[in-house]
Amino acid sequence: MDNNKEEVISKTADHVKSILLGESSGHDWWHIYRVWKLARNITEKERADLYIVELAALLHDIADWKFTEGDEEVGPKLASEWLEQLEVNENDINHITEIIKDLSYKGAKVQTSMKTLEGKVVQDADRLDAMGAIGIARCFAYGGHKGREIYNPEIKPQLHDSAESYKNNKSPSINHFYEKLLLIKSLINTKSAEAIAQERHEFMEFYLETFFKEWDSDI
Repeated sequence: MDNNKEEVISKTADHVKSILLGESSGHDWWHIYRVWKLARNITEKERADLYIVELAALLHDIADWKFTEGDEEVGPKLASEWLEQLEVNENDINHITEIIKDLSYKGAKVQTSMKTLEGKVVQDADRLDAMGAIGIARCFAYGGHKGREIYNPEIKPQLHDSAESYKNNKSPSINHFYEKLLLIKSLINTKSAEAIAQERHEFMEFYLETFFKEWDSDI
């Protein structure tokens, strides 16, 4: 990677950190940092274009639709404007913004496939950060941010069949495991991410088993 590309990545990391550091919903700078690191590690094994992967990972949540009233165009637009300022070439910008637009999970029965290897790598890294111990922490952080109950046995999970249904969902945080988190393992794109996903999936299953044991306890 030449010096100019390294400078673009460094400036982008600083830019995103300045925007998201301290954010409390689980979509903060450290989420970005973990996805960036995971994506780099997966790229080494999958032989994707590291420059595209790093920029897409850094910019993927610069304006997530969850915080823009469901508008999926804001994030790609802000990313594009930033990259244009850094004089990144148009083809690379188009590739990166396409990844950002297609990245998010939008419901159990909604296809969220990626067109390029770079997109698959970043999507896997983002999905892995929604699993395991950190995924559990992020689930409850987001639920608290949105004013959701931890659990309500009278409200059952839904397997959403449209992006709109998923976006408008306001069910308790525990339901989110069944509506998304436990489904991620089967949606992983790359071989390199499969073993990590399996381990994190098993941890979430153990957590839920423990949660419901405590919930049902008469002590």
